[in-house]
Amino acid sequence: QVQLVESGGGLVQPGGSLRLSCVASGSIFRFDAMAWYRQAPGKEREMVAQITRAARTTYADAVKGRFTISRDHTKSTVYLQMNSLKPEDTADYYCNAIIPPFHNYWGQGTQVTVSS
Repeated sequence: QVQLVESGGGLVQPGGSLRLSCVASGSIFRFDAMAWYRQAPGKEREMVAQITRAARTTYADAVKGRFTISRDHTKSTVYLQMNSLKPEDTADYYCNAIIPPFHNYWGQGTQVTVSS
């Protein structure tokens, strides 16, 4: 049984920063990739950033240069450092982990609100 627990969300002013954490039960090297997704009210869930087992990273165009995904395998944790936050970054952020071909795990989400 895989559990993913996110934390670090909150209210921040435009231009501010937040760091999200996702702690996995067990080793994160079990997963082919881990990612952060977000879902804003009335919109579909979208991938924000992904890191593969080989440490290759991918970012959505909307966050390139502002967000950084990283991991600490000793803590079974994946991070999302979010800088220069904008109101349009407001969303629920979800941690995701995959073990192909069938296993796709999600955390419960953490809310990020960017507002003055």
